[in-house]
Amino acid sequence: MTVKAVSLGIFLAFVFGSANAYLGMKAGQTVAATIPAAVIAMALFRIPAFRGGILEQNITRTAASVGEALVAGAIFTIPAFMMVDIGGQRLWTDLRSHYWEATLILLVGGLIGVFFIILLRRPLCVDAPLPWPESVASYEIVKSGEASETKAPRYIFGALGFGGLIEILTDEKGAQIFREYIDGFLKFPRSLIQHFDLEKKPIGDVTHFGGIPWSTPSLSPALIGIGYIIGPELSSINVSGGIIAWWILIPLLLFFDPDLPRRIGTNDPAVAANTVWFNVVRPIAVGTMLVGAASTMYSMRESLWTSLRGIFTASAAATHEAKTIDPTEQDIPPRWVVICTAVLLIPITAIYYYFTHGLVSAIVAAVIMTVTGFLLSAVGGYLVGLVGSSNQPLSGLTLAALIIAALVMLTIGVTGLSGVAAVLGVAAVVCVACSVSGSLIQDLKAGHLLGGTPWKMEVVEIISVILLAFFLMGPIIALHQANLDTGGIGGRALPAPQAGLMAQLAKGIVGGQMAWGLLGIGAAFGIALLLCGARSPMLIAVGMYLPFSTSSAIFVGGLIKWILNRITERRSAEQKLLTEEKGTLLASGLIAGEAIVGILLAVVFLTGIPAIATFSFAPAWGGWLSLIGFAALAYVLIRIPAQAE
Repeated sequence: MTVKAVSLGIFLAFVFGSANAYLGMKAGQTVAATIPAAVIAMALFRIPAFRGGILEQNITRTAASVGEALVAGAIFTIPAFMMVDIGGQRLWTDLRSHYWEATLILLVGGLIGVFFIILLRRPLCVDAPLPWPESVASYEIVKSGEASETKAPRYIFGALGFGGLIEILTDEKGAQIFREYIDGFLKFPRSLIQHFDLEKKPIGDVTHFGGIPWSTPSLSPALIGIGYIIGPELSSINVSGGIIAWWILIPLLLFFDPDLPRRIGTNDPAVAANTVWFNVVRPIAVGTMLVGAASTMYSMRESLWTSLRGIFTASAAATHEAKTIDPTEQDIPPRWVVICTAVLLIPITAIYYYFTHGLVSAIVAAVIMTVTGFLLSAVGGYLVGLVGSSNQPLSGLTLAALIIAALVMLTIGVTGLSGVAAVLGVAAVVCVACSVSGSLIQDLKAGHLLGGTPWKMEVVEIISVILLAFFLMGPIIALHQANLDTGGIGGRALPAPQAGLMAQLAKGIVGGQMAWGLLGIGAAFGIALLLCGARSPMLIAVGMYLPFSTSSAIFVGGLIKWILNRITERRSAEQKLLTEEKGTLLASGLIAGEAIVGILLAVVFLTGIPAIATFSFAPAWGGWLSLIGFAALAYVLIRIPAQAE
């Protein structure tokens, strides 16, 4: 934990945070900073005048990842305060005059997220059997840099460059030749269904039609690399949720409601399919997530309890017996964690009082949402272990927090514009906490693999959160002011889709317009999955929540891994291990390549350059040409690992 390691990490956090602020509000997605930070740290610490060790790189990566995590929590919730409109009256008319309110939300939410995950480190990082795809990728990157005498750097940096090239040739801000994915709508033939009553007497004929919205997998080296690392089983479970959503639920809803496109004012069935997914299927997925979350917490109950009880007793035993705890298991002392969490309840209550204008309601909300935030942070950390922080359904977790907050506010009796503000304020703190905790647990796992000291990483994360909280509203306000001609945040240039969804739901819940039935349907579906022994109801729900192009791209990576396993199944255990290591290095490089180039392209775009190059044939032929990209990625992940040394 040297000065240069911490300073470099905080500087990178500023850079990644600024770039992701734009990327998240423009496209609704952020690029995880953990892997790019690991690569940059490794490169810089090789410079003779700046040379540093593997654990210094670990500290730099930990500090840098805060930028993306904190800004994700900010852009998913803070702009919602400007988007709420009740009777022509808005909560906030701008962001500049609310800098301190927003900064306090980021500061308090970020810090309590750090303290939550400290208590969850051992049950998640050590005890839970999770694949941790992006943590493993970071670990492999750093280890390959250390093993310069082997071929590991050639594999990982070659794949990094290749993944970056694919991103440049796919991204609209690059030199687009490939299309990331193509989609369409397969129409069903018209069907006449004769409906009848309980006595089988005809009561009317209805002409039904509809179809299946289809999409190709996304040509994304990062998503394919993640699927490769988590393997065919988990990637198959994830895409099964996508199939349920896009090939079953949406076609059924469109078939049984043939008049829907006309009522919503469109003749495009694909538009109708997308709004059904966004407004109907995703709430169902959230209901399933809530059941999956409860099941996950129940399954982790012994590990959680042992961890919470054991960290106190282990520290006490070491003190009395003058023994030193292994450095790789030394967290910030739990007593300090509990004290700091209790102290943070004061500013949390102050924030809620600012929005609710009632002391009792603020105290009740603070206590309930602190417990809720801890549970959601645990679930979010578990999901990071499954699919990585890039694919953590942060908006789904925030939506769950928002629903609980709305129920609390309605129970207390806080309604109207102040009720909507209270719901958003409560959800914002929990969202930031979940985002930061998900990022930190990923870094703690990578540090665990590298042999780092947890308490040092946790201290660095706290320092980074404090500094970043005061900085990040700057670029967000600047982006809003620079795009006022298109409506600012929430307008055409910066739609901020997650924040818009939060504003819509907060207004709908407090106003009594929330579709609670959909959440109930999702909960029932989650219970059904548990009863029939589904392997991971939570991962199925995540697949339902994601665009099909995303979940199917992860599946493609798992399928590639399955093909490689079939090719090498007759080899010796030693040869299989070598193949596994090479494949993981290559997949890690692909993930890093897309992440780094994605951020660089966002930064270039901010300078006023809309694209590196523009080709007129890309829209027409890019879909077919993208097959070359898929074939090349498959070659890299199958042929190269399968080659004998």
